[in-house]
Amino acid sequence: MTIGTMPSTMANSASVRSSWHIVDATEQSLGRLAVKIAHVLMGKHKPIYTPHVDTGDFVVVTNVEKLSISAKKLDAGVYPRYTYHPGGYKEIPMRKVFDERPDRVLYEAVRRMMPKNAIGRRMLKKLKLYRGDKHPHSAQQPSPWAF
Repeated sequence: MTIGTMPSTMANSASVRSSWHIVDATEQSLGRLAVKIAHVLMGKHKPIYTPHVDTGDFVVVTNVEKLSISAKKLDAGVYPRYTYHPGGYKEIPMRKVFDERPDRVLYEAVRRMMPKNAIGRRMLKKLKLYRGDKHPHSAQQPSPWAF
């Protein structure tokens, strides 16, 4: 070995072991929780993080309907949509989306923080969102992840 060089290892899909984490979203801030979830989904909490390999873990989030979102953000936030027809641009207020599907608000916040490519979409499939305390992933024995 020459002076000034160190051997380094690079993760590949065969060497990565994914674990499961469970998070309770009760009274958690939307943005702060989304940042931490995106960090775990991408695998940046592991020392073997490699940008071109999916090194992330699975995240199960319960009690999504109890997220803490300020009233100002609920009124100001909008979700744009386009129907691909002339005049088909629509904006749905965040308050309406949160009342009908609170899991969609957290999903969109995390999605916008992930890489915008195929590996980012694959990482996002590891996010499981549920209203209430019940979830069907008890067989995976998720460990509690305290933020």
